[in-house]
Amino acid sequence: MEKIGLIAGNGRFPILFAQGARENNVKVVAVGVEGETNPEIRHYVESLYWIKLAQLGKLIRIFKQEGVTKAVMAGGLTKSRMYSRFRFLKFRPDWRGITLFYKRVKDRNDHTILGAVAEELASDGIELLSSVTFVPQLLAQKGCLTWRKPSQGEMEDIEYGWPIAKEIAHRQIGQSVVVKERVVLAVEAIEGTDEALRRGGRLGNKGVVAIKVAKENLDLRFDIPTVGPETVKTLKDAGVACLAIEAGKTLVLDREEMIRLADKAGISIIAL
Repeated sequence: MEKIGLIAGNGRFPILFAQGARENNVKVVAVGVEGETNPEIRHYVESLYWIKLAQLGKLIRIFKQEGVTKAVMAGGLTKSRMYSRFRFLKFRPDWRGITLFYKRVKDRNDHTILGAVAEELASDGIELLSSVTFVPQLLAQKGCLTWRKPSQGEMEDIEYGWPIAKEIAHRQIGQSVVVKERVVLAVEAIEGTDEALRRGGRLGNKGVVAIKVAKENLDLRFDIPTVGPETVKTLKDAGVACLAIEAGKTLVLDREEMIRLADKAGISIIAL
């Protein structure tokens, strides 16, 4: 592979993916989403283009003009923007975007929408690959990542909350729950993990446990649960004492920095 397309969302993951591709001598043609993608990615890619969130036709034209036949999605999108004021003007959907969103998808959950995007790309000869292509080392390995292991009480909360988190993930609601003393304080929905952590922390008054998992049949092309240094900062601010993630199905970004921050704050992080 000499060239790969990158559909870049927010966060650090697109940059880490681009670095991984470069280390494998693969050129990256990146398409950033206005208002989401970190502009710093321009330093790590061969070329960078910008689109509005719903400009699917423009995205495909860029890749075809660049001769891209394989691509990945990396990074998240702020889902709550779907319901912002003047969203039609902000997203500037083109005809393919309108057709996909309003005619092709039966529901609006992540897997359905992103799966439909993958099918549209494939219809134009662009194969969507796993987003951990070139960076498999970012997937969490089983075990405790931090010096402090979960206490007995924290493990009991993890065991209680894990099947609940898996169920809401299965139902396409969210990926995270916050628990204390075997009571669910917060469930993630469209607001995202950070807001759910903050809400659970406020209700639990510190010392709460968070669980973040993947869907049962996780598609590695998109929507992989992700944690990193920014997650730890939110955990600390929210008063979360322990975070459980799913081994082999969760991206850990900037692992050493994340662990350093967690150890400094006394937060336990375990991959199960």
